[in-house]
Amino acid sequence: MPDFQLLIFLVIFLALLFDFINGFHDTANAIATSVSTRAIRPQHAIIMAAVLNFFGAMYSTGVAKTIGSDIVKSASHVDEHILIAALFGSVIWNIITWRFGMPSSSSHALIGGLIGAVLMSASGMNGLNFYGIGKIILSLILSPLVGMALGCVIMMLLFRFFGRFRPTSINGKFKKMQILTAATMAFSHGSNDAQKSMGIMTLALLAGGYIDVFEVPTFVKVLAATAMACGTAVGGWRIIKTIGGKIFKLQPISGFAADLNSSIIIFGATLLHLPVSTTHVVSGSIMGVGAAKRINAVRWGVAQQMVVAWVMTIPCTAVMGAITYKFVTFFI
Repeated sequence: MPDFQLLIFLVIFLALLFDFINGFHDTANAIATSVSTRAIRPQHAIIMAAVLNFFGAMYSTGVAKTIGSDIVKSASHVDEHILIAALFGSVIWNIITWRFGMPSSSSHALIGGLIGAVLMSASGMNGLNFYGIGKIILSLILSPLVGMALGCVIMMLLFRFFGRFRPTSINGKFKKMQILTAATMAFSHGSNDAQKSMGIMTLALLAGGYIDVFEVPTFVKVLAATAMACGTAVGGWRIIKTIGGKIFKLQPISGFAADLNSSIIIFGATLLHLPVSTTHVVSGSIMGVGAAKRINAVRWGVAQQMVVAWVMTIPCTAVMGAITYKFVTFFI
């Protein structure tokens, strides 16, 4: 029993570490546009994002239930070794991609790590809920495409309504409005991303018999929200440079459009209980906004590198989760 309890605590610790890293890894998603257009100072942007990430994380638990029930068939197919391996693999991937300033998806990393660990366990393919995994992967694929299309539409509408005004006067007004959209972006980020680790922690408690049904306890919500807020407060300057400037040179009006579009899509996914990649949605929105101005205004070479990273994430983290599972079961 002491060893079993230690494994449960290790799962919770790694889930909170994942949330912390997710916070500073994905800080760029909420504030990169407003920082790059100088609508708000970086220090103020990070504080605002940290606070709103916390309240967003406390909003609901629908995404957590999807993560906890749609990847594996039941809690009987999961043990602490699988969850430790999945979390460890995704944490390592997040650190590697952050180190190189690569805006990859924490959601993809966690899902890939869990799939790889389950495949390597005794449950194997029988333990995976392929219908649920398909639904999750479909939402992860479609969300950036929707972000790109809708971002283009929103930017074209803004051009239509405000195109006759002088750029300096319009950008001055939209610079103030960017603070509002950055705030909504931070809240929506917390409402979706923090729930992924909540789902893992609740799954561990259910598998260990600490709870009878899959309902996220309040203390799990508070822990996950706090970890993400603390991670956000640390900041993610490497990725901010990629998101905020390397894809498309943003102005306040285009930054406003990208943030508004991203927050609508991410919060909409939260209401539908679907996990999406904040990184993918924001990047897709910026590409769409840039394409509305001029197709060659987008640095498609950088976008291509990001797409390669997105495609690689689930296979790479699945392999890392599988390898880590072998190590974990050997040593623990």
